[in-house]
Amino acid sequence: MARAERLLELMQALRRRRAPVAGGALAEELGVSLRTLYRDIAALQAQGAAIEGEAGFGYVLQPGFTLPPLMFTLEEVEALALGARWVEGRADEGLARSAEDALAKIAAVLPPERAAALDWPMLLAGAARAGEAERMALPLVRKALANERKVRFGYADKDGRRTERVVWPVAVGFFDSVMMLAAWCETRTAFRHFRLDRMAGVEALPDRPPKPRRTLLRDWRRTQGLEG
Repeated sequence: MARAERLLELMQALRRRRAPVAGGALAEELGVSLRTLYRDIAALQAQGAAIEGEAGFGYVLQPGFTLPPLMFTLEEVEALALGARWVEGRADEGLARSAEDALAKIAAVLPPERAAALDWPMLLAGAARAGEAERMALPLVRKALANERKVRFGYADKDGRRTERVVWPVAVGFFDSVMMLAAWCETRTAFRHFRLDRMAGVEALPDRPPKPRRTLLRDWRRTQGLEG
């Protein structure tokens, strides 16, 4: 690949990592020699890139460093459009509008031949439309997640039995046919999963969970065997 393209690929490789990465791993990923990798690192540093590290230690792009705008590849445009179109069909009105606005902003900075990929897509997303109960519950749950608040709602299990729940929300999972809230349930004193289409009377409470959401997310991942 051309050197300019290789330097951008190197920056992207560093952006994907939070911990220092060995030069050998970067060189292998980019398909270049270690000597070339060291020269490219030095070139980026000379241009102002906040890359720290050295041979034998590893390299890391410092947090907070802002890259200049990079042009999207055609595949990146297709991936972004596919995801945004899926969100438009599956999520609530607020998220759907945000997805549409994001595509408009992307289209505004693309050259015409790549912007055309948004108007004449090769990949189509066939998301099932959210039901009314999901459309009503999702924005309330999202707001509670953003503000780190407890949530109260009535819940019907698969047999139709209704209970009142107060939960500490962790995250919402989007699946083919359902949306699922992962949360710590005060009634069950354990992590549980709740279908949004079975919720009623969703209300964000003024109380904060006793643990921050990041801690809850880490604990939930551990219980699901998603870490380590």
